[in-house]
Amino acid sequence: MNDALFLGIDLGTSGCRAMAIDEANTLVAQYAVPLPAPGQQGKNIEQDATIWWQAVLQLLRQLFTDIDARRIAAIAVDATSATVLLCDREGRPLHPALMYNDARADEEAGRIRETAATEAAVTSAGSGLAKLLWLQKQDFSDRGCFFLHQADWIAGRLSGRFGFSDFNNALKSGYDAQAQRWPEWMDTLGVKRNWLPRISPPGSPLAPVSVDIAQDLGLNRDCLIAAGTTDSTAAFLATGASQTGEAVTALGSTLVLKIITEQPVAAAEYGIYSQPLPELDPTPNNRLRWLCGGASNSGGVVLRQYFSDAQMAQMQTRLDPDTPTGLDYYPLPRRGERFPINDPELSPRLTPRPEEDVLFFQGILEGLARIEKDGYDKLQQVGAPKPTCIYTTGGGSRNPAWRKIRERLMQIPVLIAPQTEAAYGAALLAKRGWYNKQR
Repeated sequence: MNDALFLGIDLGTSGCRAMAIDEANTLVAQYAVPLPAPGQQGKNIEQDATIWWQAVLQLLRQLFTDIDARRIAAIAVDATSATVLLCDREGRPLHPALMYNDARADEEAGRIRETAATEAAVTSAGSGLAKLLWLQKQDFSDRGCFFLHQADWIAGRLSGRFGFSDFNNALKSGYDAQAQRWPEWMDTLGVKRNWLPRISPPGSPLAPVSVDIAQDLGLNRDCLIAAGTTDSTAAFLATGASQTGEAVTALGSTLVLKIITEQPVAAAEYGIYSQPLPELDPTPNNRLRWLCGGASNSGGVVLRQYFSDAQMAQMQTRLDPDTPTGLDYYPLPRRGERFPINDPELSPRLTPRPEEDVLFFQGILEGLARIEKDGYDKLQQVGAPKPTCIYTTGGGSRNPAWRKIRERLMQIPVLIAPQTEAAYGAALLAKRGWYNKQR
């Protein structure tokens, strides 16, 4: 297929996006539809999975008015990590999906903490494994056949085959990507292994699109469904970062840091863990590298407590990044920090406040930059390499003065990523899967 296109589908927390790229990785078409907010009752946060599927169908039908569906050679899906559901043998959900931030499985998380390997990213109530243990206690569990993550289920609907997942989505469900198996300590918890999906590297060929879906959407019957990944990993891939030591800082509501390492690095006390880095190079390569990262409670949410987007846009041109304010802020939205300082009682430090808003604004930006630097220093302390460069994603990436403040503090290049959309990263994985199938 000389005119082949590769499609990435991203299911985020508030919307669903699709992007199609060609063999030169050029974006050819994209479309997005909103998703309603999940239902919430206390710690229970859930959503009817059929809402996702209807959104995907709407998305693809609209996208295929702009491009010929028959040109799509492969599709990969990314979605939120630790959003899970239990299905019957036909792939029908047995309950509303438990969302990534559902925290009902407190008791199960306590059991996991007593049993799991220290480096496993499964000890919170929001982990996929804690939710799996909770699901095992429900009255529909005798009908259960497939425990799936959000991306797994959508890929299953596209292919008609369920029971498959990938390294990244399975991480918070207990999968040991380094050993490439579900670990033995899960048996101590009584995990139903027959529910667990088969795991493949992201971008692995899984199955052709189902006959019914191909006919409904006008897809080629040979269109491949490839193993997907999590939304944050897909967004990392979209930046183009690919070499050991290259890092990505996401400047969104929170501040999230990730860096490529040769070996997995973990420090559970700081929320630092590693996951496999999907390999996009179409040439054979058995080397497994890792994404090591951590997330601060600080971020853009603090700025929005004091300024509107319009106010910040107006003040950007008045910042003086070459003249530090001398304000020693630690901007937090409320008490409590997890990384690079692990202190649930750490108080925000945002005083004194100068009379000029622009100085206060710059002082907060300087505080965020120091947290970013301390974060990469902390990752280095536990075994990650020193960053060689930092790609920036999120709303904060569009502030050139902030970028200059960060460069001056960290003494390494801070770059704007040409692409940051998770759907673009998923499209790269679809292309990887198609090349893998050809070999």
